[in-house]
Amino acid sequence: MTRSPLLRVAPVVMLSLAPAPRSLGPSGTPLGLPAPSIVEYPLPRAKAFPHDPAVGADGIVWYTDQANSYIGRLDPATGKVTDYATPTPASGPHGIVVAPDGGVWYTGNFTARLGRLDPATGVIKEFPLPSEARDPHTPLFHQGKVWFTVQGGNLYGVLDPTSGTTKLYPVATPRARPYGLVAAPDGMIWMALFGTNQIGRINPADGSLKIFPLPAPSSRPRRLVADSHGIVWYSDYARGKLGRLDPATGQVREFASPGGDGSQPYGIAVGTDGRIWYDESGTDQIVAFDPATERAETVKIPTPGSVVRNMAVDSTRARLWLALSGVQRLGRIDLK
Repeated sequence: MTRSPLLRVAPVVMLSLAPAPRSLGPSGTPLGLPAPSIVEYPLPRAKAFPHDPAVGADGIVWYTDQANSYIGRLDPATGKVTDYATPTPASGPHGIVVAPDGGVWYTGNFTARLGRLDPATGVIKEFPLPSEARDPHTPLFHQGKVWFTVQGGNLYGVLDPTSGTTKLYPVATPRARPYGLVAAPDGMIWMALFGTNQIGRINPADGSLKIFPLPAPSSRPRRLVADSHGIVWYSDYARGKLGRLDPATGQVREFASPGGDGSQPYGIAVGTDGRIWYDESGTDQIVAFDPATERAETVKIPTPGSVVRNMAVDSTRARLWLALSGVQRLGRIDLK
């Protein structure tokens, strides 16, 4: 295990307070709930590029700073930001997830590796991947193992942290671009194939993949989530749609995004309020879609150029965290 040399410098260099957050109210159709707003947390490191966020059981928010190759930590209670340099410089940390034991896992997108940060010590241990997994993308900690997509390599894989062994599974469809990855309540894993009009279901018992084609040939599912009923919701980035897939029947329904065909839906999550929250990266707004009423509410992001590539839910505190990668900030929406 290695510790980043930057962790040894004076705390004033590594630990800093984010500037005071800003808030902005919503626009769109009210749903009878308290009007949501977005609180922004500017990040202190120059040219920070927060790609993905993740939340621990303690409410601490972790994020990948892909451009600077740091793993960041935000304490929402104080606004204090701490970041940890990856042991391999310029490894391009991309996706991030907090495991049940509190370990913070991330993908080194530029250098074919996974990493685990120990939150108690700040020590990062890296797990190099086979050369075929050249650009690991989205990680998922599931049943004690780390699953991940490899977009350019057109495959997905799984790492056993105990043994350090990795298994890779090629995707049969050429240039499928495996992207988003999420676990469903039944234990199956769902994967967005961003280069195609397909969504895949992975059986973690053997790694096998079942393909669910989407009706429109031009659909491009980028991120996805599974709700408590096992329904899969996905952001159709190319067509400006929110999609709904029922795995039991294979039925697909689509809902036009409020921002239109060019709204570029991206990061997506299921909120503690039961709504499907997702980003319109082309319009700088967040959409909250109610599956029960099929009505949508929009929340404008305060700083233009935000691009929310991913988001994370803090179920305990009913908060939705956003990585505002285009403007060097994190964002928070209180869902209660």
